[in-house]
Amino acid sequence: MATKSGRVISAQKPFDWKKALLKWEVFLVVIFIAVNIMNAFISPYYLSVNGLFTATSSFLEKSFIVLPMAYVLLLGEIDISVGATVALSACMLGISFNAGMPMGAAVLICLLTGAACGALNGLILTRFQELAPMIVTLGTQILYRGLAEILLEDQATGGFTKVAWFKNLYWGKVGVVPIMFIIFVICAAVFGVVMHGTTFGRRMYAIGSNPLAAKYSGIQVQRIRFIIYTLTGLFSAVTALFLASGMGSARSNIASGYELEAISMAVLGGILTDGGKGNFPGAILAIFILGFLRYGLGLVNVASQLMMVIIGLLLIVVVMAPNLNLGRFFKKKAAK
Repeated sequence: MATKSGRVISAQKPFDWKKALLKWEVFLVVIFIAVNIMNAFISPYYLSVNGLFTATSSFLEKSFIVLPMAYVLLLGEIDISVGATVALSACMLGISFNAGMPMGAAVLICLLTGAACGALNGLILTRFQELAPMIVTLGTQILYRGLAEILLEDQATGGFTKVAWFKNLYWGKVGVVPIMFIIFVICAAVFGVVMHGTTFGRRMYAIGSNPLAAKYSGIQVQRIRFIIYTLTGLFSAVTALFLASGMGSARSNIASGYELEAISMAVLGGILTDGGKGNFPGAILAIFILGFLRYGLGLVNVASQLMMVIIGLLLIVVVMAPNLNLGRFFKKKAAK
């Protein structure tokens, strides 16, 4: 806007290249490129389009949990019952199908089971707001896993490969692109738009930053918490569908440790556990960084135990990186 004196007043800040390059997502892009270069160097079979798309099938089924987990962490909360929810939902899928129900009805029961598990978490946490989410979801984790073990004990339930369309959820492709990859991209895009481009997303950020202030500003905090926990349960059931499709069966002990993997992917992506901070694209980048790192190490037959050590060290270093005051370190060196 021009004034009478001829000066121009602008409310827009000039673009800061330094600030843009120091964003967490840029750092993750650098790590993603480095992981791919390393994998291409250690294995001549890595750089194959068909192989890379096939590799996504080995980690994308659990990545559906990361999408709503990012919302939970954005609130400053946590849900460690998702792995058990996957197991219970898969067990209900198998029991329903083998009881004579059509696969479509069994899939619906699976999804309803997951949503009900998430809704129970949300109901307890919104009715008894003094309870810590970690303690509540630890309790429901034991409950859901226990129910799955009661239903199937140490047996497996399967026969899913008889239904071609269900088998194709995991194994089907459009050209070289897996159907599961296409579904994941669509879901991730929707979650990203909701988080960064809607009123619901802005309210999540507000709740994570200061839930009390959000409440007094008119935001229905408890309703949003309930919706997000229900959504987390629902997408745990989506993971159960893809897992059952890939395995062709379901057991009560599947998805063990999925909750920790989902949380680690979201945290690596920059979704802070204290709430109110983080960007969704970072979480998606983290999924592919860890997924391709595992795939590349697997191509050269790195032992699973050593792979866990490498990934654990990577997580520690990356999470510590923003807290390292390297500028101050170099100033001290220069002063000497």
